[in-house]
Amino acid sequence: MLALSIRQPWAWLIVNGYKSVENRTWLTKYRGDFLVHAAKGMTHLEYAGTLGLARSILGEAFKLPDFDELPRGGIVGAAKIIACIQKSSDPWFFGPYGFVLSGANEISFIPYSGKLGFFTIEEAA
Repeated sequence: MLALSIRQPWAWLIVNGYKSVENRTWLTKYRGDFLVHAAKGMTHLEYAGTLGLARSILGEAFKLPDFDELPRGGIVGAAKIIACIQKSSDPWFFGPYGFVLSGANEISFIPYSGKLGFFTIEEAA
């Protein structure tokens, strides 16, 4: 199964059904299911910036899990890529490319080392 490493709290927003577009600097022709891998790295500045953006889109009352509660360094969910876009009115799109997502869901955390780009998860994991 293919996986894509995404920094927190973006990964949490995707697998919990809030974020419908994953922004990248590269395009993909891949369409289909993939596992969402939460990268190990996340700074307090990234967390605060993402929370601010999420509140501007979802409302000021929106809450993320606390910084230390977000799982990192493993598989946290799954989603499906249905398109790759270069422009959109979706508030989660800021490009230059966006992977349009559907059917995202959270799964129990599975520790796993990430990689750049799409990578294959061994079935034993």
